[in-house]
Amino acid sequence: MFMTSDEVADMTGYVRAKEQIRWLEAERFGYVLDADGKPKVLRQVVIARLGGQVEHKKGPELRLG
Repeated sequence: MFMTSDEVADMTGYVRAKEQIRWLEAERFGYVLDADGKPKVLRQVVIARLGGQVEHKKGPELRLG
């Protein structure tokens, strides 16, 4: 669901959370902070933003009638 810390560092080009947050905000990527103050970025958001196809897991469907 979330990118790993290494993936966030690779995407932003920064290791420190403070710089990662600054980059994410400048590039308008949404994130939340974990208990350690590190940004957590949804993998699906990044894939969609970069033009990739997000895989949708097919779940149960409600059929009426």
